[in-house]
Amino acid sequence: MPIPDSADPRPVRSPLPAMPDYYADAEGKRRFTGSMFDASAADYDRVDRLLAFGSGSWYRRQALLRAGLAAGMRMLDVAVGTGLVAREAVQVVGARGAVFGIDPSAGMLAQSDAHGLRLVRGRAEALPFAAQSLDFLCMGYALRHLADLQTVFGEFRRVLRPGGRVLVLEITRPEGRVANTVLKAYLHGVLPVLSRLVSRSKDTPALYRYYWDTIEACVPPARILATLADAGFAGVAHQVQLGIFSEYSARLP
Repeated sequence: MPIPDSADPRPVRSPLPAMPDYYADAEGKRRFTGSMFDASAADYDRVDRLLAFGSGSWYRRQALLRAGLAAGMRMLDVAVGTGLVAREAVQVVGARGAVFGIDPSAGMLAQSDAHGLRLVRGRAEALPFAAQSLDFLCMGYALRHLADLQTVFGEFRRVLRPGGRVLVLEITRPEGRVANTVLKAYLHGVLPVLSRLVSRSKDTPALYRYYWDTIEACVPPARILATLADAGFAGVAHQVQLGIFSEYSARLP
């Protein structure tokens, strides 16, 4: 699979090139990912603990705090899934705040048990929230599954209040060849085998093979930052934790 040009600074619409092994077009991508996440939802949290090497809950909360989430804020978790990020956000914003979650997967939403989380089924491309109604917006590990980043980031801008903050969490390829090879072996080889042992759905191992293929093919950080800036965000920044966990942050002027 070709590796994207990391030196290209232009904004981008699609985060991935064509993926003919999985789907033929944007609508096929939507159907494929929807079916895959619905089928693997019951196993998602269990397998996530393998993927996060035990650091998941602590890391997610620290990432939210680094990006500026604070008590009393109104936050939306886009592609909330089973609520892994939102659970931490509920604890941060406290009783004076509010955390909403949106996801297109009914299966994923059915698995969310975060107390105090308000869920709605929908898509990032058309957020069912009023303009300037939110203080903070997070999207965790879903950027690769979107078809149109420019539309999504435009929606982020619409629903955020002036001064509102964005945090996008992703997994990116390590810089070094050895580290990249090790991560590929783990995500593409070891993790599907482990997930087969702990999961109930036969589709769950395929989800993590797809994960690596999309990580490898995803546009580089420079283009994601350029797309955020092009959507009108300021202070766009990218930092990497533990070599692979990317945090894209920005604020609305």
